[in-house]
Amino acid sequence: MTGSDAARKPRTRLRRERSASESLLSIALLLEAILVFFVVMVAFGLRVLPTGVVFGGGAALVVLLLVAGRLAGGPVGVWIGWVLQVALIALGILLPQMYFIGGIFAAIWIYCFVTGRRLDRRKAAYLHDNPSSPNN
Repeated sequence: MTGSDAARKPRTRLRRERSASESLLSIALLLEAILVFFVVMVAFGLRVLPTGVVFGGGAALVVLLLVAGRLAGGPVGVWIGWVLQVALIALGILLPQMYFIGGIFAAIWIYCFVTGRRLDRRKAAYLHDNPSSPNN
């Protein structure tokens, strides 16, 4: 291959393999970000708070949920996710339905946390027992 051929060849970027826990938690946080969008619309329609506070707080919460989803592979993202679960439930102070809805999403978060960790342990045990596996 000549120098010009190497320059024309597109580079392929290898993606980091995500753990099951990271994938499940980031999906849960993405769904919660979508939920917050609708909660903001309801809070705006019911005039729960001034418009700027509703949209500003909602936007901040959506950004935090998306950032936590991106960081879900590490302990910082998981801890932020736990704090955000409490924040979603605490929105019940403004909209009482959020006690119930936030509780459901917190249950989804807990399920994803527990199931993801269990799947990651099983995969690690499998890879340990089968070193010639194509995933190694």
